[in-house]
Amino acid sequence: MKKEQIQQLFEQFENAVYEFKGIECWSARELQEILGYSEWRNFLKVIEKAKDGCRNAGVKISDQFVDVNKLIDIAKGAQRQIDDVALTRYACYLIAQNGDSAKIEIAFAQTYFAVQTRKQEIIEHRLLDVERIVARDKLSQAEKNFSTIIYERGVDEKGFAIIRSQGDKALFGGLTTLEMKRKLGVDERKPLADFLPTLTIKAKDFAVELTSHNVIEKDLKGVNPIEREHVENNSAVRNMLIDRGVNPELLPPSEDTNKVKRRLKSEEKKILDNIKGSGSKNP
Repeated sequence: MKKEQIQQLFEQFENAVYEFKGIECWSARELQEILGYSEWRNFLKVIEKAKDGCRNAGVKISDQFVDVNKLIDIAKGAQRQIDDVALTRYACYLIAQNGDSAKIEIAFAQTYFAVQTRKQEIIEHRLLDVERIVARDKLSQAEKNFSTIIYERGVDEKGFAIIRSQGDKALFGGLTTLEMKRKLGVDERKPLADFLPTLTIKAKDFAVELTSHNVIEKDLKGVNPIEREHVENNSAVRNMLIDRGVNPELLPPSEDTNKVKRRLKSEEKKILDNIKGSGSKNP
């Protein structure tokens, strides 16, 4: 395939994309032309095969292939309504996989949509990693603020450790911090929160913020009153999760947030290097 052909097809696919109900889509009618199918009925057969692939993959067809109407221009400035299908990126990928790979356009589309779909998966996964790191950092800051507040109210480091441990016990249905570490296969020397999923990290953060607020509002002092407050808040958060069908102690462990941070930093460096490289000029 010549470079000029690749560039032309790339521009055609990029220009054909449009937004349908907030989702990036392609018109089946336009895709028919780009992929070199002269007749709609023949292209419909490919769409049906793609739908079968979608069904076999356990994906809801109506989320990927949406029947719509399209107006086309006819003689003397009039318009006529025809059937069309709004196709998601995944739907286009399935169509390309079920097309005639001997066609240059199909061969290009198979690669184009495979790469684009993979890019979306990478972006989504990275955003989830970033969200978890942000949540973990926020919890660390909340616990730091909490410790500052209670140290000023007669609680030492040992008391803080007791309060935090009792809070975990209330959140995790009676399991202590150490028991949770063993349950999740976490090194006992490492912080439990580093291995918790984002939802649980946010739950702990909310409970800590509630306790910090109420300690000040209620002017609580000493280990026992603050411990009771923290246990009540963690119990309340747990009950809310249970009501929504989530048992925090049953959620699987996640990757060590320190490893996630290192991976994100490494990826950022590669991205920056690529940007610098793409912007440099050969002498």
